[in-house]
Amino acid sequence: MAEVDGEFTAFVNERGAALLRVAYALAGNQHAAEDLLQNALAKAYARWPRIRGDAEPYVKRILYHDQVSGWRRRARRPEVPLAELPEQAAAGEDSDLRLLLRDALRALPPRQRAVLTLRYLEDLSVEQTAALLGCRAGTVASQSAKALAKLRQLVPGLDERTSRAEVTR
Repeated sequence: MAEVDGEFTAFVNERGAALLRVAYALAGNQHAAEDLLQNALAKAYARWPRIRGDAEPYVKRILYHDQVSGWRRRARRPEVPLAELPEQAAAGEDSDLRLLLRDALRALPPRQRAVLTLRYLEDLSVEQTAALLGCRAGTVASQSAKALAKLRQLVPGLDERTSRAEVTR
């Protein structure tokens, strides 16, 4: 049992930050992301001796499924924080765009946010995203199109700003 604990602890120490970023992208805020990741890690720990190969995709799948299950069973709106701690702005011109995008992503429905996270942050195909979310590829494509259209509406000039930022890098 000590060997299992050591392997699991090493995995969490090595990949925990990356997994938290994925959870944050799915959940939309730090507290919900930490809860989502903690639940996923607890489930993975219970099955740790049976996980073969790379455990990160397994834990990510738990994150995605738990997030989708949360949407389905939520009968009420999630809690909304009344105040947030100020975040440190990143140096440079990108910080304004990052803040606008963060707020725009938070305004998206959870399913659209998950689709964008999987497609563009995780760089998964439409088919892979559909398999993880338990829906059809057409649903992923339509949700992605709707989410991107909403982002363009919420952040005017997004296409010009992102293409300009890519050129300057």
